[in-house]
This record gives sequence, C-alpha cells and structure tokens, in this order.
Amino acid sequence: MKSQHLEKSDPGYKIYLYIFYVCGFIMATSLIFGVYVTMIEWIESGTYVMGETIHNTVIPFENFARVSTWIFFSTIIGWYCVSRIGWRRTAGNKIVGTRMALLQLMLLGFSIITLYEVLYNFTVLNAQITAGIIDGIVPDIDKLSIAYPDPERPWNLIFATKVFLAAFIISTHAFYLSTKPRKTLDE
Repeated sequence: MKSQHLEKSDPGYKIYLYIFYVCGFIMATSLIFGVYVTMIEWIESGTYVMGETIHNTVIPFENFARVSTWIFFSTIIGWYCVSRIGWRRTAGNKIVGTRMALLQLMLLGFSIITLYEVLYNFTVLNAQITAGIIDGIVPDIDKLSIAYPDPERPWNLIFATKVFLAAFIISTHAFYLSTKPRKTLDE
C-alpha cells in the first residue's frame, strides 16, 4: 500500500490546518500572557523566575491544566500539523547537498543539546525534591527553580523541563524527517 501525501484538496488537510491555527493561537496568547506577567513581576520586585507564573497558572479552571502544559501540548501538535501540511516545501530536490547536510547537522545538534537540558533539569528537579524530603520538608515542586544559566534570572524547573522536552521532540522529529527519502511532487 502506497502512502498518501496530503494535498490542499484533501479534507484532512483542512483539519491539520485548523488545528495548527488553534495551536498557534494557544502559543501566541501564552507568550503574550507570559511576557505581561513577567514584566509586572519585574517591575514590582526587580526580579523574576522564568516560567514560574506560566507554570503556576491553571486554565480554564482549577486543577485542570497549567499554561505550561498547554504550551507543551500545542507546540508538539502544531509541529506535527506543520510537518503534515508543509511537506511540499521540502519535497523533491528543494533542499539538497550541502544545505541538507548542514540542516541535518544543525537538527542533530539541537536534539543533543535539548536532550542534555531535559536530563539536566530533570536531574536537578529530582535532587531538590530528594534534598527537601531528607531535611524532613516536602518541597512545593511547582516553586523549585535553578539559577542557571544566569543567577539573576532563575528558571522554574518544571517549566524548563517541559520546554526543553518539547524542543527535543520537535528537533528529533525534524531530524528524522530530514533523513527519510525525499517525497517527490509527482507522487
């Protein structure tokens, strides 16, 4: 059985396109919200923890999903939709030779870096939880942060883990797609 590539006339194409638009809306509104809240926090206290407010805000109602989870979900689903509907832009001989080799090396590099960041953040998160439990106090894991890479601007560890995990999944999938045999426009 031959695989069918999505064309603009296919009903599935519009579904992927609309879902991509919804994911784009979620990402854009999350970005605007995050920048706004971080600016307010910076103005009021002179400091902020990257991603803490985004991670600790729950939408649409209490105990449902955090904004960081919505970002994680929408970036991965949005990327998948783009890879399904945008295949014509990379099909055939559009990206070949040196450009393809450089693209693949860049994607492999992104995959390695983001995998390292996921493992690093997850390890530090687990270490902080364990250290808190050993001291007899169960820490609030939603508030744990690390002053890395800049001590003046720490990162919320759960937010950082989600962001880098999404980046790892996307860059690894893009690397995988770049190594597959190219689809031709005639197929």
